[in-house]
Amino acid sequence: MKKISIVIVLLLAMSCQNKKSREVEGKDVIETVSIDKSDILTSDVLTAEQQARLTPEKVLERLKKGNRDFVEDNLTIRNSTERVRKASLGQYPKAVVLSCLDSRVPVEDIFHSGIGNLFVARVAGNIVNDDILGSLEYACKVSGAKVVLVLGHEYCGAIKSAISNVKLGNITTLLNKIQPAVKMAGSQFHGEKVSSNPEFVEAVCDANVEVAVEQIKKGSPILKEMEMEGEILIVGAVYNMKTGAVEFFRIND
Repeated sequence: MKKISIVIVLLLAMSCQNKKSREVEGKDVIETVSIDKSDILTSDVLTAEQQARLTPEKVLERLKKGNRDFVEDNLTIRNSTERVRKASLGQYPKAVVLSCLDSRVPVEDIFHSGIGNLFVARVAGNIVNDDILGSLEYACKVSGAKVVLVLGHEYCGAIKSAISNVKLGNITTLLNKIQPAVKMAGSQFHGEKVSSNPEFVEAVCDANVEVAVEQIKKGSPILKEMEMEGEILIVGAVYNMKTGAVEFFRIND
């Protein structure tokens, strides 16, 4: 099987304490690691022609495949500097993801994507407002994205705070937008409806994604029409932090 050698240059710090380190102090140590070529994923910046040929269904499948690669810990080798140059004159992403602000949710990595392939809108609790709607409309109607994905996640601090009815500055206004999901989940949940109950937090997280999808469809006639015409898909999903897997689900009108 073909191999690719990745050269790792280890620059030893002047403060190294062990004898071996002192002996090579100030020198570059070069090590090579052999990796099966089949284990390395490559990706490139989409062109306008490539984007135009994609259907919403194909894009959704690409996102699912990318997540499978992420879960299986496959490598993605990219020349980011080259990708920046390629994308500098135009961008043709395949999808737009509305994600939470949470630093533990690396959206591009989760879908094994890179520069120029995804729009990402981030806000605590992946809530929907006019600015988010305008951004999603730009991504799809102007720039040609084929999928709108609302991505919730486990252990969401905004969800927990909304359940606990936290009041703090402008955070209060943001959390109020999650209250419909708290009420929706609470009406069907049998158990302790508190932020310390992981099962209830999960239920509210799922409901919050559903609410966001419905708000996008109701708040944006442009996106709603595009979906009805088959130009885009508007879907929800939840990211499992323990496994890295994304659970996708379609939300019916």
